[in-house]
Amino acid sequence: MAEPTLAQLLARFATEAGYDRLPDEVRDSVRKRVLDVLGICVAATPLETSAAAREFARWQGGHPQAHAVGMAEPIPAALAAFVNGVLAHSLDYDDTHLPSVLHPSAAVVPAALAAAEAAGADGKALVAAIAAGLEVTVRLGMAGYDADSRNSTFFEHGQHATSICGAMGGAVSAALLFGLDADGITHALGIAASMASGVIEANRTGGTVKRLHCGWAAHSAVSAAQLARCGFTGPPTVLEGRFGFFEAWLHGRVDPAAVTDGLGTDWAVPGIFFKPYPANHFTHAALDAAIALRARGLRPEDVAAVELGVAAPTVRTIGEPIDVKRAPETGYMAQFSGPYAVAAGLLGGSGLGVGLDDYTDALARDRGRRALMAKVDVVADDTCTAIFPRQFPAVLRVRTHDGGQLVEEVLTNRGGPERPLSYQELTTKFRDNAGRLLDAEVVEGIHRTVARLDTLDAVGDLTGRLASAAANPDH
Repeated sequence: MAEPTLAQLLARFATEAGYDRLPDEVRDSVRKRVLDVLGICVAATPLETSAAAREFARWQGGHPQAHAVGMAEPIPAALAAFVNGVLAHSLDYDDTHLPSVLHPSAAVVPAALAAAEAAGADGKALVAAIAAGLEVTVRLGMAGYDADSRNSTFFEHGQHATSICGAMGGAVSAALLFGLDADGITHALGIAASMASGVIEANRTGGTVKRLHCGWAAHSAVSAAQLARCGFTGPPTVLEGRFGFFEAWLHGRVDPAAVTDGLGTDWAVPGIFFKPYPANHFTHAALDAAIALRARGLRPEDVAAVELGVAAPTVRTIGEPIDVKRAPETGYMAQFSGPYAVAAGLLGGSGLGVGLDDYTDALARDRGRRALMAKVDVVADDTCTAIFPRQFPAVLRVRTHDGGQLVEEVLTNRGGPERPLSYQELTTKFRDNAGRLLDAEVVEGIHRTVARLDTLDAVGDLTGRLASAAANPDH
């Protein structure tokens, strides 16, 4: 008998990892990620790109199957997944896996919610499907992680691993919820591989297309599962084959063991980092360091010069070109600026220390913040580089006008396994996000429902209520 292919192994894992076999910490992690994603989706609802996603979905028409946040009437499941996926990834507030640098939940959770509602699935089935989808996403991302260069091969090729791997993991989630067996899930993976995509040039030169990526990944995931359900098939060797996923995306630079080692016993899901701040993850330790110096008594007017030391590979993202990073024109640009992170940490104060209110277009152009940003240099730090990419550390060195020197090291990221966010902190984040659009009573109702997600008879009770409460943001 032939050895099973990688896709077949993943499909078997997904079907065997039922709710009752999930470790408690995996179930708990999934509930928290659903809460996190829903809050982010609500907070992102008023964005122009979110309105564009809803408009696109309305243009398509089709059979009403599932709800999207901000749309009262149900739409086709793949389109509901698309809209929610766009929203989930639009604020740079979604979770991150390290060292793959994936944002797994922003594609998988929207795909699973839409498929669950369309299929009439219950909460236990949803939790199990999300757990399997997240695990597959992370393992495919890690297959493309080059331990020698300590970097993602996807990233070096200009590819957005989040959306590419998220389409695959989301397809597993959706296929499970549509009731497909291991063969059907294998076909869904084979189909999704021809739909997975994402190019990250917008990170360098602008454009809002990156916000689209997780939406399209979730759309592809649900579509692939539905197509498999309708009878389309995919190659069983879709991952490792001569013309398969790994060759197409990674050009053969792949670690297949990352897919299979410990599969079903060693779960990556609980170790995915939650984001405490709505900004590029490379800036988070800088925010923590600045917040700590503020707590030590440092005032912005005391600052003469600042050196922000970070891992060498991150300098190009948050420190170059330095003139642009010191003068972001929009809140979105500020999310990718090391100098702005220092300013926000010293001056901000919302959410979990710094929140969405600290990343507005007006504050990005604020004279006081720009004066402070002008004093910040972003440099490579050997200590930080040695730790990267399993953490995104920072060392903040400040020289004051009276000749003093202050140093704050942050070598682990808040929200990860070493410094986890408590359930109360995640609740604070959810309330801050959802409360921007929803009444307090609705926010608390959604929070209570997600807390007992496993007991729901029908997931549509949650998604329908949330969508209706957030409806009509375009008017």
